[in-house]
Amino acid sequence: MAQERNYDVVIVGGGPGGLCAGLYVGRAQRKVVCLEKYLPGGQIALTGEVEDYLGFEHIEGADLAIKFTEHAKKFGLEVEMEEVEELYCDGDDRVARCASGNIYRGKAAIVSTGGSPVKLGISGEEKYSGKGVSYCAICDGAFFKEKVIAVVGGGDAAVEEAGYLTKFASKVYVIHRRDELRAAKIVQKRAFENKKIEFIWDTVVESINGNEKLVTDLTLKNVKTQENSTLEIGAIFPYLGFKPNSNFFRDEVKKDEGGFIITNDHMETSIEGIYACGDVRSQLVRQVTNAVGDGTTAAVASEKRMERLEDKAAARV
Repeated sequence: MAQERNYDVVIVGGGPGGLCAGLYVGRAQRKVVCLEKYLPGGQIALTGEVEDYLGFEHIEGADLAIKFTEHAKKFGLEVEMEEVEELYCDGDDRVARCASGNIYRGKAAIVSTGGSPVKLGISGEEKYSGKGVSYCAICDGAFFKEKVIAVVGGGDAAVEEAGYLTKFASKVYVIHRRDELRAAKIVQKRAFENKKIEFIWDTVVESINGNEKLVTDLTLKNVKTQENSTLEIGAIFPYLGFKPNSNFFRDEVKKDEGGFIITNDHMETSIEGIYACGDVRSQLVRQVTNAVGDGTTAAVASEKRMERLEDKAAARV
């Protein structure tokens, strides 16, 4: 039977930002719940190895996600496996309605729902995720030193990340389905001048192939000639875009052209009392370090809101 439960703060999404926010809200002696439809940790839980989070020279992503979750729980964060279908305002309450029918009310809500990279949708992509298939050059590029790497895409992100990957790779192929790039001209110029980058035009990836442990090669198809070929690589980085999970607001929330939630410097959205942190938020870089910083700010801001509401209620007595 569906239930309605009351909290001080309701966190939607259990990524690093949401878990960090939960830790700080709990430390402030507030009742807080995190609603996560999968496992807590977000994208970090699906990452193979992490070596760029301060204090951990090397740790498995899943292990780091567990540490985040356990730490936050020690300060009172409750974690519920729930899929939020709608987030809305009801007076001073911020309310999350879940697919289960359960309702969670709080005086503030923090959104940490992250997003998802646009997938190629081809054979081998899921099988070799974390084993040579990556969507984050900053996160994983250093694991492929002196390897041949393929980047898929023709926009700014794809071409810029190809340049970044040349710091580690022996060679970087940029595979693009058209015969010209969509990236800004200055970005293209740098790539064309980089001797480590080679472009494969008018081509799509048909399948990602490998052995039991790692990616070994790609099956390619030229869209003009329809000819197939094989490209031996050590890793592939698709850059077809990133979609934020931000389509569950009842009231319209301000977003940028990519659908990412716009916040102020308190992490508050255009809806008062609803905050956003991590990858779902409009910002330059999407890293664990950014997310936990966002989560800290959102938690402190939500505490300030609750204090204002309490002072307001006391003044009416």
